[in-house]
Amino acid sequence: MDPPDPIEAIKFRMEQRGLTRSDLEGILGTRTRIVEVLNRKRGLSIAMIRRLRERLGIPAEVLMRPTRKRAA
Repeated sequence: MDPPDPIEAIKFRMEQRGLTRSDLEGILGTRTRIVEVLNRKRGLSIAMIRRLRERLGIPAEVLMRPTRKRAA
């Protein structure tokens, strides 16, 4: 079984904790940046990966994987 896609892992953790996109502002940055990341238009920076690991408990190994391209 393949490890989860980073974006799917973030969305899953958001769902588990009842978080909204605005709850990610302190982790990923501005609302625009959050939308870009969750829509796979912007990659995760090292700083974002660190904050996601620390605050949401998502393993860095999962977050560092390449994201899967969205089906067209």
